[in-house]
Amino acid sequence: MAVNNPYQSYQQNSVNTASPGELTLMLYNGCLKFIHMAKKAIEDKDIQAKNTNIQKAQNIVQELMVTLNMDQEISQNLMSLYDFMNRRLIDANIKNELAALNEVEELVTEFRDTWKQVIQLNRQKQYAQGGQV
Repeated sequence: MAVNNPYQSYQQNSVNTASPGELTLMLYNGCLKFIHMAKKAIEDKDIQAKNTNIQKAQNIVQELMVTLNMDQEISQNLMSLYDFMNRRLIDANIKNELAALNEVEELVTEFRDTWKQVIQLNRQKQYAQGGQV
């Protein structure tokens, strides 16, 4: 019988029970984590770790691109920004460019912080209306 890792179970349950907004927030946080790991790998001259972590960040950005509802005007603007971020991640990977990672990190942090505020405002609105989260 396999022993379950409690942390892994918790993570899986978090993803399975998260709202779409919370999942998006998790994606932003994951992207930031991989960018930080890639920056450290560049500093440590660990090319394999840099490549792996930048690719993971790219996969998250690509997932964010796929989930956009292109019927919304804001989605077209986000698509352009996500595409820019993806190209800068490619530059960072090819050229070991910390500046490119810093640019993407700054954008993802802004998106994450804004998204967090939206979730909080939405919760406050639901509580004020007597609804459940």
